[in-house]
Amino acid sequence: MRKLPVLDVTPEDIKAMLDRIKPVVSEDDFNLVRALVETFEQATEVLRNGRATLNRIRRLFGLGQSEKTATLRADAAKAASTIATTPEPHGLDATDNDLALPSTTTTTDPATPPPSPKNHPENKRKGHGRVPASAYLGAAHVAVAHESLRRGDPCPDCIKGTVYPVRSTPVVRIVGQPPLAATCWHCQRFRCSTCGKLFTAHLPPEGQGEKYDETAASMFAVLHCGTGVPFHRLERLQANLNTPVPASTQWEIIEQRIPLVEPAYNELARLAAQAELLHNDDSHMRILSLMGKRRAALVASGKLDTPERTGVFTTAVIAVVASLGVIALFFTGRKHAGENLAALLKQRDPALPAPLLMSDALSRNLPDGHKVIESNCLAHGRRNVADEMPNFPNECLVLLDQLALVYKLDNECKQQRLSDGERLLAHQRQSAPIMEALKKWMTAQFDEKLVEPNSGLGQAFNYFLKRWDKFTVFLRIPGAPLDNNICERALKMAIKLRKASLFYRSERGARVGDIYMTLIHTAELHGQNPLDYLTELQRNHKAVAETPADWLPWNYKASLARIRHTHAVPSRVAA
Repeated sequence: MRKLPVLDVTPEDIKAMLDRIKPVVSEDDFNLVRALVETFEQATEVLRNGRATLNRIRRLFGLGQSEKTATLRADAAKAASTIATTPEPHGLDATDNDLALPSTTTTTDPATPPPSPKNHPENKRKGHGRVPASAYLGAAHVAVAHESLRRGDPCPDCIKGTVYPVRSTPVVRIVGQPPLAATCWHCQRFRCSTCGKLFTAHLPPEGQGEKYDETAASMFAVLHCGTGVPFHRLERLQANLNTPVPASTQWEIIEQRIPLVEPAYNELARLAAQAELLHNDDSHMRILSLMGKRRAALVASGKLDTPERTGVFTTAVIAVVASLGVIALFFTGRKHAGENLAALLKQRDPALPAPLLMSDALSRNLPDGHKVIESNCLAHGRRNVADEMPNFPNECLVLLDQLALVYKLDNECKQQRLSDGERLLAHQRQSAPIMEALKKWMTAQFDEKLVEPNSGLGQAFNYFLKRWDKFTVFLRIPGAPLDNNICERALKMAIKLRKASLFYRSERGARVGDIYMTLIHTAELHGQNPLDYLTELQRNHKAVAETPADWLPWNYKASLARIRHTHAVPSRVAA
């Protein structure tokens, strides 16, 4: 295979190339070329990260397998059914380590057809069905009186009884509307025929103020930073709906409102630094001012420290504060997760004990200069085993089935709302024997030379064994999580923005995105409406600047209630 040339191109160069070829090719050809270019970009990013496996690359192209144990088991059974004899793995003595090998073959009555995958109760997808009327909290609720009956009227059917009100089921009707609506006030004007003086009607209160009010700025932020809608896409949508809003205006509006909401962001960061439990993780990001020719100019002028570092990342830090709840923070730039966490922990009270840190096993996630209790993500270790399912189905199912029992117990503890101490006792009583048996079994695979250490399965087992103490912190410390999934879910917000908008133009733009994503996702984690939250931060920016601790997602409504009570007009007392 010949060596391919290395091209130094930026997303701007690729966009310019697509713009040049769009007028000269058909729409179908252009869409094909654009899809090929985007596929190449994604594949290049995966390979550049240095953590690409064949299965992960296959999942990128929609060819990979699911990581769910049930799906993996079904795939393994299907593959085993095509082979006359399947060799069983050796060295599994259930009497020694309580691990029984799951069977990969099933016996069924030929006369009894298997249940339909779609109709089987276990295969029914969750979260599908009708939405109750009570869920439409933002809807306008209109009371409709009966056209002829009132309380106490005689029954028009039997005439003997009287009618009384009963609870009715609301009828919901949903209509479409633009994300941003505009109102134009045409103020009547008169001119004096003698002196020429103009007389203009006064604007109503709702027409006074800035052209783009607080709700418009909040909508820009939620659509762009919260759901990843690019500015130009919203511009096109609004133009089609006859309410034009230029993309440049959208950016200017949210950038200008940053000083109004930044005090709440800073307060969230200060509180997060005091947390008992921290999660962190990275995802790559693009900032044009730190890429390509712009980066080369910064390096040549000496304005870029550590020029050998080329990566740009978005870090998510999830802080769990016992008395307050969950706080999500985002940081985008040239620093890794550990460096961003170290900067955050500078605000930590020195009298507090070391926090528990949940992350994957990368050393760059650790904060230099700060003591933390390390804990590694069990889902990462499980994923390494799941990747080897096509090659070692029986051995992988042993580990996956046992871990499924641990996760099932953890879910039961959450459903029963057990305290951290009660959850710890439950895991020590039920999960500890499972984990210890797994450790003995994996060690036996190497000792008896049943698994090659350099094979894919051997490396997956070694990943577990070398970090066993960090994987089992949940068996020793109350409140320790099993995995880092909450942080990976938070990073999806930044990933959606990266996939839709491709890049930030500057470090200032990245900072703006980080602040809004922090406020939006933290509000979501506390069940609050991020649109309302951002709007109230802007409307009450003076109070937010004075006491930001009173304007956080979990208590801002109480502050609003106090302000409304203070400014309420007192009732007139009779003389």
